[in-house]
Amino acid sequence: MTEIASRIEAVPTNIITGFLGVGKTSAILHLLKSKPDNERWAVLVNEFGEVGVDGSLFQGQHPEDGNVFIREVPGGCMCCVAGLPMQVALNQLLARAKPDRLLIEPTGIGHPVEVLEVLTAEHYTDTLAIEKIITLVDARNLADTRYLEHATFNQQIAIADIVVGNKQDLYQPDDRLELQRYAASLSQSEVEVIFTEQGRLSLNILEGATSASAGCRDHDHHHHNHSPDVAQRSLIDLPLPESGYLKAANHGEGFHSIGWRFDSAKIFNRQALFLFLSGVVAERVKAVFITESGIFGYNLTPDALTEIELDDCLESRIDIIASEICDQWETQLLACL
Repeated sequence: MTEIASRIEAVPTNIITGFLGVGKTSAILHLLKSKPDNERWAVLVNEFGEVGVDGSLFQGQHPEDGNVFIREVPGGCMCCVAGLPMQVALNQLLARAKPDRLLIEPTGIGHPVEVLEVLTAEHYTDTLAIEKIITLVDARNLADTRYLEHATFNQQIAIADIVVGNKQDLYQPDDRLELQRYAASLSQSEVEVIFTEQGRLSLNILEGATSASAGCRDHDHHHHNHSPDVAQRSLIDLPLPESGYLKAANHGEGFHSIGWRFDSAKIFNRQALFLFLSGVVAERVKAVFITESGIFGYNLTPDALTEIELDDCLESRIDIIASEICDQWETQLLACL
């Protein structure tokens, strides 16, 4: 870290957090589209699933020749094991990108207070300048006790400098006021609440020092029940077996994830894929697939399934996060080949 710090100082750094399916990745993609052409930006993205999909989604739309650099930390909350997986990935990303701005996207069921503790540790004091912490919230979820009673959901709001009510086009008349009230009840300082849809955020939302600090907010240190084995996180780099695909699963915080990686030689039927994904009942699905019609990225939330064309990807990948895993998903997925 000393060598990195000697060359990189006070990188403006934002944590962009929020629960599963709220639109964090869409918001970051929108911010990247507005990035000044002469700036180098880095994104450290954390996924609950083991196979790593977000990196392919980002790189398929923002290659490194556009001065956007991506690094993934899959396999659960990246603050585990005293922050080691996160520190290794962050150090590598900083050394490669030498960024003008760093965006951190924790998993939707990750713990931003612990992430902040890593970022404000002594060895990053001169390297990173922590700016606004942005939390995206779907205000409709405030009517659901599964969210209100979830410690991570509340922690994400409590730590925020700015709470973004995303998907406002789907709200009922009272949803905005309820989010403003709820955010104020959790915040230890005056929190700003704004509203948008489809993750459309302006760049100025990122600017300005955070009012949060790892030591000033009371919180419980979570004991995660997903695997903390750092070696497990190399699943995204493991060679594929002779079958041409690999499956991996994870669980924690009341959710399960299951994902698959497929060799690039395996071509999927685009129409069959869309039908399969449309029938999946889950909190969130992200995928990149090589099809006979090209390369496509998919994002499924309880609201909608979206499909976007990508420039490139190394292999097909899918990750599903749900309260329960369906035993038929693999059979149905293989039938799309």
